[in-house]
Amino acid sequence: MSDRRFFGAKKALLLNTPVVEAAEISKTERKRDAHAARDIGERLSELTETQLKTFPLSETLQASLKEARSITAHGARKRHFQYIGKLMRQHDVAAIEAEFIRIDPDAPHNIRLQHESERWRDRLLSDENTAVTAFIAAYPHSDVQALRQLVRAVAKERAEQKPPRYFRELFRFVRDTLSMTPNPAINEQETE
Repeated sequence: MSDRRFFGAKKALLLNTPVVEAAEISKTERKRDAHAARDIGERLSELTETQLKTFPLSETLQASLKEARSITAHGARKRHFQYIGKLMRQHDVAAIEAEFIRIDPDAPHNIRLQHESERWRDRLLSDENTAVTAFIAAYPHSDVQALRQLVRAVAKERAEQKPPRYFRELFRFVRDTLSMTPNPAINEQETE
């Protein structure tokens, strides 16, 4: 028992009042939290500007992260990341970690999304009319005209043996459409 807790308990006993155990955070735990916040700041500084826009960050922290990219001296960089760690303690770290998981390409949900997008793209190219109708029925918010144009452009591209530009665009279109709509089949797999 620390001296502070001992004397607090002794004083409470003398005054005949109940002892209230305050949840003290140890210095080690505070340092561990500070190092974790600094490490998250370092991971954030490695992201691009467009990726950073999806994170719930203050303008001050965004400016500090941008500034960190230009600092090359080891000592100055270390001090700057200490400052970023201090700013990070004012933010919701759980939300930032969740956003890191969301953008991680190796995360299970992103791998499933990738595979599902590839399956839809292959299906759209192999059986054009019925697959487009099935895709539109499954994802009614998708842009039907853009989807049909991309499928036709891929067919023309393949016939002319051009590089796969529209093939990639079709994949991006399908992936973006799938990512905007929660798919019940995929969500059931995630919960198991």
